[in-house]
Amino acid sequence: MRLLSANRLLLVMLLSAGASAAPALAAPESTGVHYAQIPGEAYAVVARVQAKPGKEKALREVTLPLIAKVRAEPNNLVYFLQEDREKPGHFIFYEIFASQADFEAHNATPHVQAWFARLPELAEGGVQVTRMEILGSRR
Repeated sequence: MRLLSANRLLLVMLLSAGASAAPALAAPESTGVHYAQIPGEAYAVVARVQAKPGKEKALREVTLPLIAKVRAEPNNLVYFLQEDREKPGHFIFYEIFASQADFEAHNATPHVQAWFARLPELAEGGVQVTRMEILGSRR
């Protein structure tokens, strides 16, 4: 009985201490764009790139640095680089920019132009781009 009471006391102490640490236990605050914040004129793109056989690692290495650079662009809202788990070297980009003009400006940046310059040696057929309209966004 005495052990049970000590355990209860310990539990109460831990819960009390935990109350002051609650923010650390809470889910991290999101810093990304929320759906309601995406403007109606936002411009979305899905792009696909397939590495040449044996060039999967090299294409991955030149592509990964784009993530931080593109996300730092002032009018980039969303930028995801994904690789097919079952087909290494098949990359899919999901991108949202504030407008089509912002997407075109993105393609003209030095980091994207340098990446495009590497594609002939690393990728089959360049980039296949599908320009998307976001449905259900604010209008």
